[in-house]
Amino acid sequence: MTFFISEELKESASVIAGIDSKQVEDIARALTRVFRAKGKVVLFGNGGSAADAQHIAAEFSGRYLMDRSPLNGLALTNLSALTAIGNDYSYDQVFERQVEGCVSPGDAVIGISTSGNSRNVLLGIEKAKKLGAITIGFSGPSGKLREEVDLTLVIPSKRTPRIQEGYLAAGHVICGLVEKGIFGRKAVFIDRDDTIAKDVPYCSRSEDLKLFKGVGQAIKRLNEAGFLVIIITNQSGVARGYFDEATLHRIHAKMRKDLAQEGAKVDGIYYCPHLPDSGCSCRKPGPGLVQEALHDFEIDLLGSYFIGDSEHDVELGRRIGARAFRVDSRHPFPEVVEKLLEGE
Repeated sequence: MTFFISEELKESASVIAGIDSKQVEDIARALTRVFRAKGKVVLFGNGGSAADAQHIAAEFSGRYLMDRSPLNGLALTNLSALTAIGNDYSYDQVFERQVEGCVSPGDAVIGISTSGNSRNVLLGIEKAKKLGAITIGFSGPSGKLREEVDLTLVIPSKRTPRIQEGYLAAGHVICGLVEKGIFGRKAVFIDRDDTIAKDVPYCSRSEDLKLFKGVGQAIKRLNEAGFLVIIITNQSGVARGYFDEATLHRIHAKMRKDLAQEGAKVDGIYYCPHLPDSGCSCRKPGPGLVQEALHDFEIDLLGSYFIGDSEHDVELGRRIGARAFRVDSRHPFPEVVEKLLEGE
């Protein structure tokens, strides 16, 4: 029995890990645009998929993790409507007729079908398209639904329980991205050495850390534009024994003081103290430090930026879904900040 339980859990974890993150991101971006335009998100499905529709709609209309204003999420699972339409017309039309009554151009409609072939779900999606809605399908790897919608979430399993578990996991991620995308704050993640300050190899004295010209005013502009400013830096000098973490904190305290003298501030500083070959997840381009920041701040990751001087910085920016900028001698930090703000 223990073996069976273990294998079921492993299979579930494997299926969830195999979900296409790009599909999740595309759906989250689309729903964010709909809600920002004061549209609604309508969901429907049969059986377990009806429960999934209710669950996701509740995360939008109530809350996911943030205390914020409600979003217009609606699940077409009213028992009286389902039985009345099923009795008076046919069960095939239970979603189609409700969609016709409540969906407007620019809304998003999510049809959920594990098989991908539920007739009433397909008809509901077809009606939504005719009404000018963005259509999204949650399904397994087969069936017609994937081909009929604008965006799709495909759970990579042929087993119904695994597909439904995938809906829940991906649905939660989507809700989190949408919530932070609308109510969270944008951030600019910034590398330290050779980005905002001259790289002093294994800098161990606070007086040796000197900000480049114009950095303070550039960060102040980011502050005034409403961005969180977060430093992400590799500091293997700690593990090598060149300085301890208390020394690093003093260096960063001096950096904060220098910035404050120009009316600028950083909201958070995150550093990796490990060796390059330690296998940790926090050393750039690993995402560990950004994940720490996400736990501490309500960040709209899809609307955020990363500025650094190395390919590792650019890679990390891309990995987390932020737009990445690379500084160099021809394009110093203040110039990059100006470009970033112009693009907003």
